[in-house]
Amino acid sequence: MTGRAAELRTARLILRRWRDNDREPFAQMNRDEAVMEHFPALLSREESNAMADRIEAHFTERGFGLWAVELLETREFIGYIGLAEPRFEAAFTPCVEIGWRLAQGHWGRGLATEGARAVIDHAFADLGLPGLVSFTVPANLRSRRVMEKVGMTYDPQDDFDHPQLPEGHPLRRHVLYRLGRDDWKALNLR
Repeated sequence: MTGRAAELRTARLILRRWRDNDREPFAQMNRDEAVMEHFPALLSREESNAMADRIEAHFTERGFGLWAVELLETREFIGYIGLAEPRFEAAFTPCVEIGWRLAQGHWGRGLATEGARAVIDHAFADLGLPGLVSFTVPANLRSRRVMEKVGMTYDPQDDFDHPQLPEGHPLRRHVLYRLGRDDWKALNLR
């Protein structure tokens, strides 16, 4: 793969590699019950730091990852948007997932959609990926709306039980959205 980018920019965002001073606001986000509503648990500071370490390792190993997101205007860290390879086996793996997590104070402004579009363009135009997936629990309507706004499609036949969650867990069932390279090209021709 080519096109390893150190950062991406949009009209309002900078998507960049992580810095040490991102860890505290990231840990605060990961302890926010609203932000983590559709995840199995809040993260401790140690768990949050371990996640940041895994994100950076993914960049080193694969040349892409979950970028730290900051507002262009204020340079405030507000979360992440980017690409990752799921660490579990399912009918649709191996694959590359696009994902995001933003601090609650920045919801409802189109920032996740704006950043996700830049990441999708990078994934297809620069990295040459054949397709992307995104998944969440059915009740996570905010993320599902972002998936739809960026052109991803949903097929109920792709719903799956997340293998890292035990049988009977209320968050085990997930919906899967997809976007292929040809679909992305068609969206860009409009």
